[in-house]
Amino acid sequence: MPSPVAELLRDLATSLDGLDVEWYVFGAQAAIVHGAARLTADVDVTVLLPPAFSRRSLVEALAQFEPRFGDSHFLEHTRVIPVAHTATGIPVDLVLGGPGLEEAFAARAQRRIVEGVDLPVASAEDIVVMKILATRPKDLEDVAAVLSAQHASFDATYTRHTLVVLEQALGQSDLLPVFDRLWSATGGE
Repeated sequence: MPSPVAELLRDLATSLDGLDVEWYVFGAQAAIVHGAARLTADVDVTVLLPPAFSRRSLVEALAQFEPRFGDSHFLEHTRVIPVAHTATGIPVDLVLGGPGLEEAFAARAQRRIVEGVDLPVASAEDIVVMKILATRPKDLEDVAAVLSAQHASFDATYTRHTLVVLEQALGQSDLLPVFDRLWSATGGE
């Protein structure tokens, strides 16, 4: 019998792949795929909708999921659509991706078998970038775990470049030092 997460992932992959939209799993589930050992109570997914595809159409197409919001006005003014898997009750946050960074993450996402389900998962490098941007203590713990687990194949050059570009775009200078500290602590040079 499949686990509740496997059930959710199967239904999610069936729905989103059936819509022929670009999407990928990120957040804690992706960090777990790349070596972080932790529990999570939800699944985070980025979806890149074609211009003609409405948010309402996305929610309606997810037959195995129910909205976690009551106001239809909310749907038209958010980039995060909270739903729950009907069979398991597990929450899913559907993040509507935009041009630029999220498109690049989607292009680099890798098909992986997670809980027996084939789905696109953000790359280890992109998970590290996302979690450094989030800066919560548990996210930085995930970064250290992913760096330790993926150390031999991890593309630190790509990650540094992406963080520098983000620092310039955001007008800040605190992202790269976080990566360098954690990279060094996990044996990187």
